[in-house]
Amino acid sequence: MPVEENIQLMRRWFREVWNEGKTETVHELMSPNGVARGNSTSGADIHGPDEFVRFVENIRAAFSNIDIKVEDAFGTADKVVVRWSANMTHSGHGLGMPATGKPVLLSGISIVRINNGKIVEGWDKWDQLGMLAQIGAYTRPESVPLQKSA
Repeated sequence: MPVEENIQLMRRWFREVWNEGKTETVHELMSPNGVARGNSTSGADIHGPDEFVRFVENIRAAFSNIDIKVEDAFGTADKVVVRWSANMTHSGHGLGMPATGKPVLLSGISIVRINNGKIVEGWDKWDQLGMLAQIGAYTRPESVPLQKSA
């Protein structure tokens, strides 16, 4: 596929999967053998559309009114890079913790490899720690001054 078509595929992915919650789009656009890296807090890869749909459902169960904005998108050959930002509200228990009702703003970068109109590989880096801090699940430890040695 031409690069511009791959970029449009990724714009559609963010709009339909994340903003509209259309999990059928995951099955349509992700290869059955596709791999997503960098999404889970455990560091485990997500394999195939079924596992990715479960990931989407967990995030959407934790956050309502997800609004992801594609800030930049560009590509070359079979890869597309997307810089995105997201606004949402922590309104559910999809992360295994009670809803706080707190707004969350985060950003991330996704790089995907596309083959024949299907996502075959993806790498994501997004501010998971910032998200946890915004909902009160993480607090930064107090800093302790270094002691001078004698």
